[in-house]
Amino acid sequence: MRYITQIHLEGGALHEHIARLRWKEGNVVGEASCEELVHWVKSGGDARVETRPTDVRIEVIDARPPYLRTKANGVLTDNLLELPRF
Repeated sequence: MRYITQIHLEGGALHEHIARLRWKEGNVVGEASCEELVHWVKSGGDARVETRPTDVRIEVIDARPPYLRTKANGVLTDNLLELPRF
């Protein structure tokens, strides 16, 4: 499971403007473009935002271009936009 820890926005302040994301998976940390992470999630990868009491899963929004957004209990949420920026 890959946890998104930070986001980088370009050209605006909405989910569609997330250009890069930093993540951790166990002891490994990395950085990817939104496009790379969209492909990874579509290929079966499990990305989440760490929240309490439960983590929130990241889903791909089928738009042009596709982008990422969290969904908790069937409802789209803003957990990604609440993460620190880099």
